[in-house]
Amino acid sequence: MRKIKKLLVANRGEISLRVMRTAKEMGISTVAVYSEADRNSPHVAFADEAVLLGPAPSSQSYLRADKIIETALKMGVDAIHPGYGFLSENADFAKKVTEAGIIFVGPSPESIEVMGSKLAAKQAVARYGIPMVPGTEDAISDIPAAKHKAFEIGYPILIKASAGGGGKGMRIVNQEEEFEEQMLRAISEAQSAFGDGAVFIEKYITSPRHIEIQVLGDQHGNVVYLFERECSVQRRHQKVIEEAPSAVVSPKMRMAMGEAAVQVAKACDYYGAGTVEFIVDEKLDFYFLEMNTRLQVEHPVTEMITGKDLVKEQILIAEGYPLSFSQNDLKISGHSIEVRVYAEDPKNNFLPDIGRLRTYVRPQGPGIRVDDGFEEGMDIPIYYDPMIAKLIVHDENREKAIQRMIRAIDEYQITGIETTLDFCRFVLGHEAFTSGDFDTKFVEKYFRPDLLKVHWSDSEKELLAGLAVEIFEQSKSKLVRVGATESNSSPRTNWKNRLI
Repeated sequence: MRKIKKLLVANRGEISLRVMRTAKEMGISTVAVYSEADRNSPHVAFADEAVLLGPAPSSQSYLRADKIIETALKMGVDAIHPGYGFLSENADFAKKVTEAGIIFVGPSPESIEVMGSKLAAKQAVARYGIPMVPGTEDAISDIPAAKHKAFEIGYPILIKASAGGGGKGMRIVNQEEEFEEQMLRAISEAQSAFGDGAVFIEKYITSPRHIEIQVLGDQHGNVVYLFERECSVQRRHQKVIEEAPSAVVSPKMRMAMGEAAVQVAKACDYYGAGTVEFIVDEKLDFYFLEMNTRLQVEHPVTEMITGKDLVKEQILIAEGYPLSFSQNDLKISGHSIEVRVYAEDPKNNFLPDIGRLRTYVRPQGPGIRVDDGFEEGMDIPIYYDPMIAKLIVHDENREKAIQRMIRAIDEYQITGIETTLDFCRFVLGHEAFTSGDFDTKFVEKYFRPDLLKVHWSDSEKELLAGLAVEIFEQSKSKLVRVGATESNSSPRTNWKNRLI
């Protein structure tokens, strides 16, 4: 075992704070890194030490692998935690960290590399009999051959970038006439986004649910699953609301998916925290999608229903300890929901709305958790993902968790920018969500901007308040005159009562 005494978190904002809080509880000192845009970020103030990486753009700061490793060596760091995003699934970074004699708090570079390619991942798990969506086994670039394969699979089909994620390099093709144009677009977008134009084809499931399984593996061959997360409410192929457990997964299905996820982890000798993602069709048949070799944004809902600190487990695994619990020790307790609070305008196609947090008041009370990295008065930088916070609730069942989340959203006060809070409240109150009968097309099927409550901007509120005062004063003046006239003819009439 190699004890970690000093940890550098190669990330920013809420996930950096999240990791450092657990490290502090474990008696581990922390080093934060930051860009010029994040100089006043709470994660910088929280850390025991902090080092400036460079200018605001991530390519000049948080993606500077060599600079981060150089900083870690200079600061006498034992380990680096990558958080999520940025370098968290970069096999070359993990390898360089290890070669520098520093512990990488995550899986091996080999596991990251295998699962980082959707095609390589499918090939790695194929021998385990895990259900997979029908499609090509290898990258395909020959358009006539690809078109023939698409015909065999049957339209609609999905063209996907092998190195992709977040919906980039992905095209849905409904008929043969569209195929060539969409394939060329997918290749071009994949090359631009990932530097890799490899694409593959698979059957497009028209009404899918996105359900994922959290796994933990140690360096001694032990792997467990910590149940599922429902992640089907999305916009632009990115999640907005997650919950655990899923409303539609039965105990039998949960076990089948969990055991399949464990096999996926074993297929690449996985250790650390990871997530195996599945597509689930309208018949509740599930198919392997991909594996994320890092901590997920939505990991708190799993922590809430299992009582396990996933960051603590990551650190213990990295130190070489075996898992302290078995599959039989894990139980689901209650229900948890997470909403991602983005600086986006749902009324304008969820476009980012960058600005200053004029008002920022977090909800409080039983069963409420807020993971964030901002304070009132701070600016939301344009350079990074627009997520402000993750709002998480836990209660004894799904119905109560929904009501608790609605209360928490109503209590969350944010002004100065548009956010996704009203959209999330709309989802939570919709019959499709409350019944559990929804899929990844929730936004497409049910959401229109005009369905959101009207909220006035700060300047509009000031104008309305001024108009209200003016109208009140004018009405008061008129009532005084009317009251005086009435009092001459009827002494018993009190004009003040009319004003009230």
